[in-house]
Parts: sequence; structure tokens; C-alpha cells
Amino acid sequence: MRWNAFDTPVHDSQRVYRQLLSAMAEPGTFAEVGGAPLPPSGAAIGTACWATLLTLCDLDTRVWLAPELDAAGINEALAFHTGARQAERPDEADFALVTPATLAGQGEAEPPAFQEGSDTYPDRSTTLVVMLDRLDTAGPWALSGPGIPGQRRLGVGQGGEALMTRLAANRARFPRGLDAILTCGTRLAAVPRSTRITRSASEEVDTCMSP
Repeated sequence: MRWNAFDTPVHDSQRVYRQLLSAMAEPGTFAEVGGAPLPPSGAAIGTACWATLLTLCDLDTRVWLAPELDAAGINEALAFHTGARQAERPDEADFALVTPATLAGQGEAEPPAFQEGSDTYPDRSTTLVVMLDRLDTAGPWALSGPGIPGQRRLGVGQGGEALMTRLAANRARFPRGLDAILTCGTRLAAVPRSTRITRSASEEVDTCMSP
């Protein structure tokens, strides 16, 4: 099954990279990824997710895929287009492609353990690339901290409890922790480890639903 890459790799990857940097600098804001290649019909990920992987992965990165997202030959496509290597274990990965269900654990299995860096080298941690069925400002999660004037709201769809609880735990381990890039369809947002996550009442403002 064919996975297409960017039409103009340098220009397109730079554009998406700027969007990712902006999302990390302003947690909870949304970017629409336009002009990115569509994953094949049998894929379990969306356009923004594929564009993120094409932009961030290279010969020096190791990627771990949650079993539920390992479809349509994505591992082979990543290796072909980026040169990224497959990580055999979650704690070996520079990037991990996951869903909220992954972080809740599957059946009797424990949730995967990712590398969270150290106090001396906090950058040696896994960045989560999360595939969501919904990403919007309607939900029980309130974000505050660096890059957020006051507070921003975030809704992450089904299974969001496991995802946001995992990210909220970053505060107790800072500067260690997990950074997360959230994707849904053509939309992306980010929640870096410096973000404080609490619950609030839900109010729908802006919604993206994946197909």
C-alpha cells in the first residue's frame, strides 16, 4: 500500500515544523495542517499525524507504534520516507505513536513505560504523537502554565482520561516527563511537560471530529 510523502519536502516539512513549534510554545492552540499527503485508506492515522511523523522523524530517530495503529504498512513507509528505525520497546523510542487507549493499557497489560529523561538530560525523553477521534475546546480539561495567558480548554474525545492523567503527572516529575503532540484529522495541538492540567466544566467552542 502506497504512502505518499510531501510534494516539496523541504518547504512542506519546514511549514509543519513551524506549526509544531508554535503549538508547543502556545499549548492548547490548534493548527490546521494543509497541503499534507493523505494516508492510504487502510491507515489508522490522519493527515496531521502523518505530516508530523514525516517532519520529525529521520535517520537518528526511533519510533514505537502502538499495535492498534500499526496498519497499512506504516512502519515500512516511515523507514522508506524518513529512515527512522523501529523501536522494539516503548522506553527505547524517541517518538511513540499512540492512542488514549494505549496509555490506559490493553486488557490485563500494563500501560507502556516511556523514557522520561533525567534531571540532567530532560531532553532524552519520548515525545508522544497521539491519534485522537476528537480534538477541540469542549471538554473537562483546563490547561495553564507557560505560553498560556490565563487558561485554555481542551477536549480529547474518547479515552481522554488516561491520556490527560498521564500528562498531568508531568508536573510532579518536572523537568522530566513526556511532551505530547495531539492530532485529529488535519488538526494538531501540543501539550508540553510544563503545562498544568486540571479539570473544569465543559463548554463547546470549537470542534474537530475525525472521519
